[in-house]
Amino acid sequence: MTPSALPALFISHGSPDTVIADTAAAAWMRGLAADIPRPRAIVVASAHFEVSGGVAVSADPRPETVHDFGGFAPELYQLEYPAPGEPELAQRIAHDLEAAGFAARALERHGFDHGVWAPLKLIYPDADIPVVALSVDPNRGPDHHYSLGQALAGLGREGVLVIGSGSFTHNLREAFPALRAGQRQLDVPEWVSGFTEWMDSRLAEGKVDALLEYRKRAPFAVENHPTDEHLLPLYVAMGAAGQRFTATRMHDSADFGVLSMAMWRFDPAMAETPAI
Repeated sequence: MTPSALPALFISHGSPDTVIADTAAAAWMRGLAADIPRPRAIVVASAHFEVSGGVAVSADPRPETVHDFGGFAPELYQLEYPAPGEPELAQRIAHDLEAAGFAARALERHGFDHGVWAPLKLIYPDADIPVVALSVDPNRGPDHHYSLGQALAGLGREGVLVIGSGSFTHNLREAFPALRAGQRQLDVPEWVSGFTEWMDSRLAEGKVDALLEYRKRAPFAVENHPTDEHLLPLYVAMGAAGQRFTATRMHDSADFGVLSMAMWRFDPAMAETPAI
């Protein structure tokens, strides 16, 4: 019997200190590994790994933990995530992406930004599963990243977990006052809930065309994503589930009132059984 493919996941990684915070999202991530088969390797498309004009795949055997943020508690800067890389997988992904028409390259001496290591430290704290990081292109939109994900669609059948790590909403200008004051639990404003409800409905219904044009169609799209690099990993995960998928929201909470911590699971649709 052929084993079922792993799902692809979209993780809202939130503020860097989510990894040490007592929040609903952090608690949920700590329990996620029990709900999916253990992967043999993980590929993370991170909103903080930005490369213009192409796709980069990390190929270090021992990537360093990069603390790419400032102004947080000193203990956060002491955290490490010593998961190994997998250069052979990285090289193969770069080759497959090139074959699919992407300008892709394997990149050495590239560590794990917090979009990679912070959620993984909660989900797989033992850091014993090889991890490869994948870049997003801030100058290319959802269509590009959905196609990028589709080029990775076979990985789930090989036991490789594809994760898009970003944020379901990401307006830092609106979040900073509450973040500085340490006010994580605030009411969610209508301009955030209106956007997330629209996205929720289209994801659950599999309305790919509408989702690819979210900046034109979704209410308050630009208010929630002044720039869309933090939503682009969602499209990588969505594409990695294949041409037909089932989308399931796994978790829903908010930090600082305006940062949606929604998490989504994309399962490949089962092939129809031919009539006998």
